[in-house]
Amino acid sequence: MAQINFGGTVEEVVTREEFPLEKAQEVLKNETVAVIGYGVQGPGQSLNQKDNGINVIIGQRKNSKSWDKAVADGFVPGQTLFEIEEALERGTIICYLLSDAAQIELWPTVQKHLTPGKALYFSHGFGITFNEQTGIVPPKDVDVFLVAPKGSGTSLRRMFLEGRGLNSSFAIFQDATGKAWDRVIALGIAVGSGYLFQTDFKKEVFSDLTGERGTLMGAIQGIFAAQYQVLRDHGHSPSEAFNETVEELTQSLMPLVAENGMDWMYANCSTTAQRGALDWWKKFRDATAPVFKELYESVAAGKESQRSIDSNSQPDYRPKLDAELKELRESELWQAGAAVRSLRPENQPAEV
Repeated sequence: MAQINFGGTVEEVVTREEFPLEKAQEVLKNETVAVIGYGVQGPGQSLNQKDNGINVIIGQRKNSKSWDKAVADGFVPGQTLFEIEEALERGTIICYLLSDAAQIELWPTVQKHLTPGKALYFSHGFGITFNEQTGIVPPKDVDVFLVAPKGSGTSLRRMFLEGRGLNSSFAIFQDATGKAWDRVIALGIAVGSGYLFQTDFKKEVFSDLTGERGTLMGAIQGIFAAQYQVLRDHGHSPSEAFNETVEELTQSLMPLVAENGMDWMYANCSTTAQRGALDWWKKFRDATAPVFKELYESVAAGKESQRSIDSNSQPDYRPKLDAELKELRESELWQAGAAVRSLRPENQPAEV
């Protein structure tokens, strides 16, 4: 593993230079990777493995939308696409990529097929960490590990096709065969990771649930909504409010942050913007820190996981979700966003 200095803290990471694809292919040459679930992470991870020469099969319910999507993506029924139980039987590594609620429901079936020497792979620490709530307790004679790409399956696939990689964490919960480390790193490379950093199942799920509810999705939507509304309340047009709240951030400034960091982005903005940002960022930090502390404590106490299980397992979950997403979509903020996106040059009709 390579040692990297992260702001004074040295971490060990695995890069594609020290663990190249050829090594991953060698480690996995006698494995059959059975991906159970073809929803959020399944397509990206499966297709990347397939393109990287790994023997990957899909387990999915026949005649479902996900089955049809797998067929459209090139998986062949009876060859690389099977009903779930047949895929579980064929697989030597079971990639358990269903939603957290669906993992709980299917677990008794999966457990039957976890024969000695197999491996159980996750992309989330949820099921194992909160096993008192999920009931997911693997047998002792199988390897259990995770690779968690730090982004959606769609981003994982897009970056792979662009010749880039999406960074991933990895963790080993159980090494029954003595081969868990090689297996998990090989899979991390095969699914298209940029580099791999080590964690454990509990830290992965604690950071993931905090991040999703925080800066990745929940907090950013809350901040967008608050600033947009303040601007609108003071007479700014929807176009002006949206551009100053969202469009400039996502289209202009965040790419600069991604390229070289926040300090570099500040250095490449106007002196007025620099001064204001430097004066105000600590106020926002201090104002939101108590909320993040409350959030993390809720995650650690198992409250967020239990709420997810209770909510997502309800028969009317999908209609309720659609209603909440509809509320977001039809808000003035995101209606303005749709209008602004339609005016981007790449979305304009080509001149004849």
